[in-house]
Amino acid sequence: MTDRLRRQMTAAQEPEADGTRPSERRTAARRQRRRAAIAAALLLVFVVGAWHQIEPLPPGVHVEGPRRIADRGQVELLFDQTYGTPSGDTVVGHRIWDRVFEMIAGAQQLVVLDLFLFNDFAGAAGDGFRPLSDQLTKRLIAKRREVPGIQILFVTDPLNSHYGGRPSEHVERLRSAGIPVVITDLERLRDSNPIWSTFWRIALQWLGNSHTGGWLPSPFDPEAEVTLRTYLSLFNFKANHRKVVVADHPAGGLVALVTSSNPHDASSRHSNVAAVVRGGVARDVLVSELEVARFSGWRGRIAPPPAVLATATLETAAIEAAPSRTAPEAGSASPVALRYLTEGAIRDNLLEELAETRAGDRIDVAMFYLSHRGIIESLVAAARRGVRVRMILDPNRDAFGREKDGIPNRSVAHELVTRGGDGVEVRWYRTQGEQFHTKLTVIRTDREVVANLGSANLTRRNLADFNLEANVEITAPAGSALDRELEEVFDRWWSNEGGELTDPYERWADPSRWQAFKYRLMEATGLSTF
Repeated sequence: MTDRLRRQMTAAQEPEADGTRPSERRTAARRQRRRAAIAAALLLVFVVGAWHQIEPLPPGVHVEGPRRIADRGQVELLFDQTYGTPSGDTVVGHRIWDRVFEMIAGAQQLVVLDLFLFNDFAGAAGDGFRPLSDQLTKRLIAKRREVPGIQILFVTDPLNSHYGGRPSEHVERLRSAGIPVVITDLERLRDSNPIWSTFWRIALQWLGNSHTGGWLPSPFDPEAEVTLRTYLSLFNFKANHRKVVVADHPAGGLVALVTSSNPHDASSRHSNVAAVVRGGVARDVLVSELEVARFSGWRGRIAPPPAVLATATLETAAIEAAPSRTAPEAGSASPVALRYLTEGAIRDNLLEELAETRAGDRIDVAMFYLSHRGIIESLVAAARRGVRVRMILDPNRDAFGREKDGIPNRSVAHELVTRGGDGVEVRWYRTQGEQFHTKLTVIRTDREVVANLGSANLTRRNLADFNLEANVEITAPAGSALDRELEEVFDRWWSNEGGELTDPYERWADPSRWQAFKYRLMEATGLSTF
């Protein structure tokens, strides 16, 4: 060893004036850099996660349409019901998709659709379903050939293409026929599952996906294989969950159908609800849908029928002049009012309506999923004020051939019955492999009935501006034909009139604290599919 090298090694071990050796200072510097890197990474995670909880919503989201006055003939209610009979037969009384096909057949100028599930994936549920996805595809293609100049636009969720992992047969057929199909850009929406989505946005979204499939079994279609990247996207648990159809009406203007039903083969036996509305509220639906298409990358143009544009200003003026939420004058006929609501606006208006209920009023809820804490607290408070609350819930047992554990409805029902006392009554829809997929809330006072229905379950994901959702609010006078129709349908379910439709609460009562804890954790964190 040379003298020079020996002197350098000795100097490296000699302490400086502050008592530290150079090697110790280098070690300390490395630790400081690691700490800074960890702090920067944590800050990045926090900023990304927080931002995508509060980021501005894109156009067309959280829509609170104006209250539009309508004639009784401008509102039509449809109920798809599957139920058993005492003799053991199954009745499938469905009308919603036949009504959609009528709308398409009558259209001459435009058809705009926004539909969540649009596929023939059956999963473990097997066969024997109505081929709704194929029927819808064929009718749209036939309409395009029949009326070459018709404007057709189809908006749907990326789930149908396995989040880009496999091409959708129905989407490709529509595109080949010259019909634009827009896959919703879910990245523009807020994150309901930030624990996963924050990591996905930072590190995984850049991976894209392969359209040729992969090596993992599909979570939706037993005959398909998908990439790992499909699963990585799926775990964001977000969706364009809307189910609306808008078309021009043969008598002029627009007609819109807002529903809880999907053109999904394995869902074709589900019980569902829909409202068909005409007039300005249909225009509100169209405007929102075109904005969703645009923020998802669509660059086309849909021109509403001239009659819609000509009457829009007059109609708006009539709405502004009409009384809102006030009792009608003696001897006058109170009109029906319609309002289009999406996402968080559904929650806001529903909470307001529930808060205004008083002793003697009634609340009827028919729902696939109920878990939103604000809604639950409002129902309990209403029951304690003397409001009668009746609920028909899906037992959360059947899921396309797989059996679920009852979360969240069974835990929520136990909480409501326990805390609401005699003011809350619960029954379960008697499903037979299908689902009670209805989303309907009806509030009755001595002067009016307010019905809120559409795609939105009463959950955090559906009501807190995470998923895209679409509902219509219908306000009608007490004792009107609409009021009677809603009451007759609910009473029929409740009392098992004409079939075996519902079971008493005790059939699926679940007081398990563990199940309640799981539901609360899943609801709060977004680590769930409901």
